[in-house]
Amino acid sequence: MHSIVEVIVVGSLAFVGTMIDNFFAFAAQLALSDRARFRRLSIAQSLGVATLVVVAVSVGTLLRAVPLRWAGIFCLAPFAFAYHAWRTRNAPVREKYRRGAFTTFSVSVALGGDNVAVWIPLLRANNVAHEILTVLVFAVWELLFVTGARLIAGHARVVSFGEKYGHVVLPWLYIGLGILILVECKTFS
Repeated sequence: MHSIVEVIVVGSLAFVGTMIDNFFAFAAQLALSDRARFRRLSIAQSLGVATLVVVAVSVGTLLRAVPLRWAGIFCLAPFAFAYHAWRTRNAPVREKYRRGAFTTFSVSVALGGDNVAVWIPLLRANNVAHEILTVLVFAVWELLFVTGARLIAGHARVVSFGEKYGHVVLPWLYIGLGILILVECKTFS
């Protein structure tokens, strides 16, 4: 039986360790988006993470293992967004980001292969009380994560860079995320 402190520490390490890629992807997307959309994008990010938690809890509860390699299919989402960003690179800013919340949600879920792979056994290994505590730890870290990404994206230099080079960076960011998903999921190994 694990102590409450152990559950909090292990849950924190599991969340932070698997969310580093999501953090930087989300902060970059915020930096390239209108500040008025931050709330909507933050909600979409949190819903994406909540979806990953529900998947991990469900799969762990059903004792079915989903091969990590299969999660590589989620690379299609950022590749499609890269194409969209490239195609609309000369459009007014409002046109480029009109689907921002869906993009944020999809990228959060797409980058979740490693999250699900770590969270399934972690959540399944605990009793119900510790599983609930772990999910609460995840919720606290998600709040800190979204707040930190919003603070980083709010810096004038970051916003200035996003406005000046966003149309060039965004397609490459999404291509990189797609490749990261394939690598993390060991799809071709």
